[in-house]
Amino acid sequence: SKMTVKAVKMPCTTPNVYTKVPDGGWGWTIAFAFFFVEALTYGIIKSFGVFFNDLMESFDETNSRISWIISICVFVQTFTAPLSTVLSNRFGHRLVVMAGGVLISTGMVTAAFARTVVDMYVTIGIISGLGYCLSFLPTVTILSQYFDKRRSLVTAVASTGECFAVFSFAPAITALKEQIGWRYSLLSVGVLQLGIVVCGSLLRPIIIKEQPEEEEEVKAQPPEEPTETKYMLENEQTRTSIESIDSGVEITTSPSNVPGKTKAEPKSEEPKEDVQILVANDSTNPPEPKKTKLLDFSVMRDCSFICYAFFGLFATLGFFAPSLYIIPLSLSLGIGKDHSAYILSAMAIAEVLGRISAGWVLNKKPIRKIYIELICVILLSVALFAFPFASEFWGLMTCSVFFGFMLGTVAGTHIPLLAEDDVVGIARMSSAAGVYVFIQSLAGLAGPPLAGVLVDTTKNYSSAFYSCAAGMVLGAVFLSLVRPCKVGLCHHQQQQQQQQVEESTAEVAADPPEDFIEMDIGKAENSGKSGEST
Repeated sequence: SKMTVKAVKMPCTTPNVYTKVPDGGWGWTIAFAFFFVEALTYGIIKSFGVFFNDLMESFDETNSRISWIISICVFVQTFTAPLSTVLSNRFGHRLVVMAGGVLISTGMVTAAFARTVVDMYVTIGIISGLGYCLSFLPTVTILSQYFDKRRSLVTAVASTGECFAVFSFAPAITALKEQIGWRYSLLSVGVLQLGIVVCGSLLRPIIIKEQPEEEEEVKAQPPEEPTETKYMLENEQTRTSIESIDSGVEITTSPSNVPGKTKAEPKSEEPKEDVQILVANDSTNPPEPKKTKLLDFSVMRDCSFICYAFFGLFATLGFFAPSLYIIPLSLSLGIGKDHSAYILSAMAIAEVLGRISAGWVLNKKPIRKIYIELICVILLSVALFAFPFASEFWGLMTCSVFFGFMLGTVAGTHIPLLAEDDVVGIARMSSAAGVYVFIQSLAGLAGPPLAGVLVDTTKNYSSAFYSCAAGMVLGAVFLSLVRPCKVGLCHHQQQQQQQQVEESTAEVAADPPEDFIEMDIGKAENSGKSGEST
């Protein structure tokens, strides 16, 4: 009899088992959790500027030294991405995200009692920065595993939590500071970020089994196999003895045989069932399961991934600097502070629309997503080059809206695009995302200071946008090489496999089977004897 093992399902604890990627199911809950993780990580980072003036006055520090708080935080967040991958593969996504939420909250709450800016570097920069990494990357990774056809759309929509957080947190924190001061406001933010722990508890792991177990058993026993062969298989697995009686085969220990019955009936289906059960139950040495690699560095040997990583490295130069320098640029053009704030808000609204639009377009089938991403990166480069040519409010507003929209199309899709077969595929996405974000950390740390050096040297804010545009153009060049490298690698592997098949075929032809030789020798002997008899 066949044994069926039924797992007792408990909410949010046991893994979800599917025969294929569900494109929904519990994935909608994870998308909901990712929305709030985005809001409580990147949303807080982008809203932290409301504390800048308060920190400068309290610690009597310059704007440059205060800005290093977020620079260190972003650097630690991206630099420790491989650690996040290793911990997720070892302990699971749920536990890592919950631990990250605890670290983020601890860093923020402790920073509320800081006495120097160095204390802020340690609490928010290192402790919370590490927590941001442990919370964000595993969440977006497991979300990609729950979706296939809708992956781009769902990820893009869920990532808008960051943009909505900027709308809500910035004015809310500003109003809260007027009531209880910046320290207690920062403490409240830290307590609010404990919600990441709740989001992490919703991340149920997923297991994909491509074929049901019953289908595998049917394939293991072809129906056209002769009955005698089936009995021999049963005999080999159960180590029973057989006797040849006339032209039939008798299995002495098989329960399906009746004593005295010498020939097996070909139309009987019972022997087939016995064979399947015995083969399945008598496996004394089952194959050992493959050990999951904590961090698969084989992606570094993939030319397509290397090109995609260089794309992320150079494109990151243009991600953060414009949002930092758009207000100084507008002020240098004689635009008032209120209108400058409207420009930044318009950029954020356009980014939301860009993320949703990119997800909708990439969700269409059939479509080569890597080419759509390339078009968006090229248009983003054009937007960066356009900023220095704006000379008044509406010109700068137009450039900001265009830049925000194109930034949303790239920022919301460049990490989930790792799951596509043109880059590394869903099987290696976890390791690839860790290495990819780690490489991005170098540009994330160097981008804003590099733009600042150019501004100090040229005394012109336009130079910062030129440096960002140059980095984005280099990123577009490497992105255009991803697909050709992937196609060339696959073609090379196919040639190697074909060559191996040809070599094995040649070896078989050179070494004929022994039974053929014996048959020829037997024929020669028989012909010799017949000649002598004549």
